[in-house]
Amino acid sequence: MPETYFRVSWPDGTTQRCYSPSLIVEEFFEAGQAYSVGEFVERSTTALGIASDRVRERYGFPCSQAAAQLVEIRGKAGKYGDSGAEVIVEGFER
Repeated sequence: MPETYFRVSWPDGTTQRCYSPSLIVEEFFEAGQAYSVGEFVERSTTALGIASDRVRERYGFPCSQAAAQLVEIRGKAGKYGDSGAEVIVEGFER
C-alpha cells in the first residue's frame, strides 16, 4: 500500500505532518486549500477510515497508525471549537 503524509497548518500557525496508509487522502484534500476545522476533521475521519479499511482488506486488521493520527487531529481540532478557524493543507509527501 502506498502510504502518504499530508502537511497541514493549524490556525495557531503550527504545522503537523499527518500519516495515511493510503493515497486516498489526496482525493479528500487539495494542496493549498483551506478548510474549516470542522470540515477538516470530517474529511480526515472519512479519508483515514477508508484508508484503514483498505489495510483491513489487505492484511486482515485495521491500521492502528491511521486511528492514532485521527485521535491527534481531533485532539488538536478540539482546541478551536466552533471558532470558524481554518486548517490549510500545505501538501503531500510520499
